[in-house]
Amino acid sequence: MHRRKFLALSTGGTAATALAAPAIAQTMPTIRWRMTSSFTKSLDITYAAGETFGKYVSDLTDGKFVIQQFAAGEIVPGLQALDAVQNGSVDGAYTGLLFYVGKDPTFALGAAVPFMMNPRAQHGWYYYGGGLDLMNEFMARYNVIGFPCGNTGMQWGGWFRKEIKSADDLKGLKMRIAGLAGSVAAKAGIVTQQIAPGDIYPALERGVIDAVEYIGPYDDEKLGLNRVASYYYTPGWQEGGTVFHGIFNIEKFNALPPLYKKAIEIAAQATTTSMLAHYDTKNPEALARLVASGVKVSVFPRDVIDTMYKASEELYASIIASNPAFAKIYASQKDFRDKNYSYHQAADFQYDLMMLQLKRSVASR
Repeated sequence: MHRRKFLALSTGGTAATALAAPAIAQTMPTIRWRMTSSFTKSLDITYAAGETFGKYVSDLTDGKFVIQQFAAGEIVPGLQALDAVQNGSVDGAYTGLLFYVGKDPTFALGAAVPFMMNPRAQHGWYYYGGGLDLMNEFMARYNVIGFPCGNTGMQWGGWFRKEIKSADDLKGLKMRIAGLAGSVAAKAGIVTQQIAPGDIYPALERGVIDAVEYIGPYDDEKLGLNRVASYYYTPGWQEGGTVFHGIFNIEKFNALPPLYKKAIEIAAQATTTSMLAHYDTKNPEALARLVASGVKVSVFPRDVIDTMYKASEELYASIIASNPAFAKIYASQKDFRDKNYSYHQAADFQYDLMMLQLKRSVASR
């Protein structure tokens, strides 16, 4: 009696195991995706962030879900990444949404716009302030879904061939400047151009442009911008922190098993932390090298900042009047930004100020 019961239970257990194994296997299919990048391989942090993201996805799925990245130009030019994802010629892209303001200025809000949020506020807004849902509600119109997947920190104000003594020195200047910052700069009299990262150096070297903003000391040094321009300006009023994205064709994303979708989300968050830490390590080292080589680091004159701020407020007002999607997301970001700075005025800012004062005090002894 007991032996028969034991055999029955053993058989049932074996059958259950046999049935369960194929079910688990079916939830872990082998999938290979192609992801184009807006960046060239020479930009080792921004391009490598896409590689890091793909590795995380593969690790989280035991190698079953592989996302292979291709550099800008290998499949499509860097600034056509969104189009390629939208029409399904690639599965995804590693890119900056501010590259697509020509389609809709709302894209820039997903990356960085002048005088808005720093990285701390951006991450808070995306993950706990409703930002991820708001941006994906907008991007669904373009048949894509996206996840923050990297942050550069504050991007520097740019490289100039001549010293900028006042806002008048900007008038007629030909400058590569991306996103909505280009529209703001144009209102200040700058002749703006949108140039893909891989084409920036030759344009500056040949005199096609007189100035350029890209990212910050480490990447700017990689591009060799210090070899053709001597004046380097801060702060980066145009991008207090720039979020990069992994964007994916929405039908292909929706067809993924739930585990693979979650792997994309988690890998993107991990990549964001990794990139910001990488820049916070490499930028100080690069800036020291640039200064040692003779680069003149300066703070923008106050009237330049005031001119750009006024121009940005006028631009936002004009876009809000005719673009409901922009108005909705901008209002959410502005509210989050203002609350964030009210807090950090008494918190992190005071700590940073204290540490800078102590550093100066020790240095002067």
